[in-house]
Amino acid sequence: MQAILLREFGGPEQMYLGEAPEPVLKEREVLVKVKAAGVNRADTLQRKGLYPPPPGESEIMGLEVAGEVVALGPGCTRSQVGDKVFGIVSGGGYAELCAIDESLAMPIPEGLEFSQAAGMAEVFLTAHQALFWLCGLEAGEWALIHAGASGVGTAATQLARAAGAKVMVTAGSEAKLAACQALGARVGINYKQQDFVAAAKKATNDAGPAVIIDFIGGDYFQRNLETLALDGRMVMLATIGGGEAEKVNLRLILGKRLKVMGSTLRSRTLAYRAELTADLSQRWLPLFTQGKLRPVIDSVIPWDQAASAHERMEANLNTGKIILAVD
Repeated sequence: MQAILLREFGGPEQMYLGEAPEPVLKEREVLVKVKAAGVNRADTLQRKGLYPPPPGESEIMGLEVAGEVVALGPGCTRSQVGDKVFGIVSGGGYAELCAIDESLAMPIPEGLEFSQAAGMAEVFLTAHQALFWLCGLEAGEWALIHAGASGVGTAATQLARAAGAKVMVTAGSEAKLAACQALGARVGINYKQQDFVAAAKKATNDAGPAVIIDFIGGDYFQRNLETLALDGRMVMLATIGGGEAEKVNLRLILGKRLKVMGSTLRSRTLAYRAELTADLSQRWLPLFTQGKLRPVIDSVIPWDQAASAHERMEANLNTGKIILAVD
């Protein structure tokens, strides 16, 4: 089969379209003919040699796919050849064929294209886990979502709004903020022009948001602690702004009774990811069919131009998901 491969770890120019062995199906895995694959920051880190796949998983980049089931592995009970599915994988998404455990393969909601479905699994599963499983976001609470125009940011805004919470986001341009507000964010904060701590406090009558979803790390860590409300909860999903934080006032965690968590999905057990997938499917998939939730797609790029897709993501030009069209 064809797949996007690496000459060596490094920049986007190291990616090329080449030949790779077809996946060998394990117990309860299905083989998907990939129509589209989502691009994630984890892919860019893997390309640089900074985020290797878990042991035993494909070395090919790509964590989410959409396509058609073309073969069933041993022990499959819920899938059929011809099913149109999407889901997360631990690797191997940038390829013509990809193996996925059938417990992670969700049916594509009626009315959605493969290119849309390819931008759903990673961001909505990550957002659902962060907001509800980890932070316990409730109706009426404020949530501050950093990188609001990112794939996870746009998903988190929609899910929080659908759950009856109030959303504020940060982004680096007025166009990105407008896109976030069109999805339901009540407050948009341009981090290049505004102090998000002051803006978040003002929006909440000085109380601060109950929940923060952070991708930045670095000097945002202390500022997030200052921003959070009493009994606030924060999940860190990435450290785009740096992996170290200086001059952190730990007394804020004690005095405000804060919960600070970190999470990734790729390293979770299959059982955990299957349970999360089932919960997302039951709670939210019907809303996609009804048009109440939607994947936000920035661009669909032919997969032989995967390097330009990575360049676009690393330049922070995207609003929503960048998709590779596989054909």
